[in-house]
Amino acid sequence: MTVLRTALTDLVGIEHPIVQTGMGWVSGPRLTAATSNAGGLGILASATMTYPELEAAVVKTKSLTDKPFGVNIRADASDAGERIDLLIREKVKVASFALAPKKELIAKLKDHGIVVIPSIGAAKHAVKVASWGADAVIVQGGEGGGHTGPVATTLLLPSVLDAVDIPVVAAGGFFDGRGLAAALSYGAAGIAMGTRFLLTSDSAVPDSVKQQYLSRGLQDTTVSLKVDGMPHRVLNTDLVNSLEKSGYVPGLIAAARNAAKFRSMTGMKWSTLIKDGLAMKKASDRTWLQIIMAANTPMLLKAGLVEGNTEAGVLASGQVVGMLDDLPSCQELIDRIMAEAVERLDALAALRQEGRPAA
Repeated sequence: MTVLRTALTDLVGIEHPIVQTGMGWVSGPRLTAATSNAGGLGILASATMTYPELEAAVVKTKSLTDKPFGVNIRADASDAGERIDLLIREKVKVASFALAPKKELIAKLKDHGIVVIPSIGAAKHAVKVASWGADAVIVQGGEGGGHTGPVATTLLLPSVLDAVDIPVVAAGGFFDGRGLAAALSYGAAGIAMGTRFLLTSDSAVPDSVKQQYLSRGLQDTTVSLKVDGMPHRVLNTDLVNSLEKSGYVPGLIAAARNAAKFRSMTGMKWSTLIKDGLAMKKASDRTWLQIIMAANTPMLLKAGLVEGNTEAGVLASGQVVGMLDDLPSCQELIDRIMAEAVERLDALAALRQEGRPAA
């Protein structure tokens, strides 16, 4: 197979410029290792893990692959420092962040040889983390699943590429080799995908839930503010439709219940949850309503993506779900994407013709 060498593959030491994003309850050791073994960059999602669970997941992933992989960390978590120390101790290759990590955290990680790749949603955020020493950024357009922004990838990506000189990984709407070729043509160093990796045979999401995803069309997602107070792209379900029609009071009541469930499940103290909320408020421009409603997210996603109870949970999804109709392994998926990308790039190269001298 032809190898496409980019700034991302050189930076991380992977074979192919393809990243599997850190999806809560989805990106566990099996999926992460399968992605890395296939030549991409798998990323563990730690936001829904306790510290001991993350520690065990890192060890498990290392037992399944000797290739580079990453861990996604909530920069505003009360134990973020401990988790950073874990990554350093276990020599994890990449630390990714959904929110911008503090300058001091970036410096500490880089001092220990860990590549820092935050996810950002605007050019100004990319400029900020680049000035702090981030090695690369993942930029997700509005087509992407989960927490997302209003600007499409086709506009957001070039705006970020024009703003920074570090490698930029494109996310939001990617699922095949044509997308990879297009991203590389823009100047990106690779692509990151969530929904496409969720819908693989290596994903631990219940088969019944995967079939729900595969049955959906391009217009079957909603960007809801009622899940956790932030723009969150999810599949249309009866629960989501009812949330969209409801006021904020039911959401607040649900958030209180879900906070109690999450605390019980993780063994966290109420004081720790409150501390996390205060840290989240300090690190972002969220309102207190959004901070309180954020307690909904882990439990609603767990109900849908782990327990398969779509009547009581939500299913994060990118719009790309309407383009997917199969469940390949990570190896099959990445091999296929790479073959398609090379084919498209070769076809583009063939369009170029040297100018002929005038008669």
